[in-house]
Amino acid sequence: MLIKIGYNIALKFVFPTAVIHLLHVHPSRRSHLVAPERFEIDPDLPVEEYYDRFGNHRGRIDAPAGTLRLFSEAVIRDSGELDAYAPDAAQWELSEIPTPFLEFLLPSRYCEVDSELMDFAWRTFGQTKPGWQRVQAICDFVHSHLRFDYQKARADRTALDGFRERVGVCRDFTHLAITLCRCMNIPARYATGYLGDIGVPADPDPMDFSAWFEIFLQGRWYTFDARHNRRRIGRVLMGLGRDAADVPITMAFGKQSLEVFQVLTEEIVDFATVSDALIVKAA
Repeated sequence: MLIKIGYNIALKFVFPTAVIHLLHVHPSRRSHLVAPERFEIDPDLPVEEYYDRFGNHRGRIDAPAGTLRLFSEAVIRDSGELDAYAPDAAQWELSEIPTPFLEFLLPSRYCEVDSELMDFAWRTFGQTKPGWQRVQAICDFVHSHLRFDYQKARADRTALDGFRERVGVCRDFTHLAITLCRCMNIPARYATGYLGDIGVPADPDPMDFSAWFEIFLQGRWYTFDARHNRRRIGRVLMGLGRDAADVPITMAFGKQSLEVFQVLTEEIVDFATVSDALIVKAA
């Protein structure tokens, strides 16, 4: 399967501002690109490329006052298979978990493991079978407990806030599920990237980047998605971290306003037109 991906983002700054972006396909998916990503900046500025401690490909830009436009287009190969399913995957004891993964058990900015959620998690999921079934039970709970509403999105909502308010967007579903997994001693990390309407009914709302999470069971990471609560086709990973604070798409160190935000993720059904399938750059 081939998937066309890309975005057109414009930010306006009142003063010259440093910007860090996380807008490249994750290095783990880079070999699947049909050709290198076409990444452009307007105005044409130097970008300092680097990799953070989670292995994400980032860039730093010194943006002048005015509008900064970020554009990318690419075609990526995908297996076309649903997220992995391993119902017998076991949960390891704390003493068995590799030390680099222990930080994914700890509290983080949006995931308050050290809160009332700890007691709730053990009361609610303590009798479930450790491992895959426990994680699925957590996803089932979060999926039914929260109501998805774009109009209720806010940047400072934590897992505990979402639990109490019972509303949010995909990052809120993800933060609550991650927190409950960590409460149950299951390493969980935040993932963000492209997720188009492939294999599911089309969503009439404008496309956006999506958030899901990965859990560490029986020696490997598995994908779960509390917002959709179903296995999906065509996830294209961009960033991994402890929570959303580690993987903002753009981080500006000054006042900004968003002028344009367009994301595209769609399957290319006619392989003969791959060469013509790249996104048409907006004027």
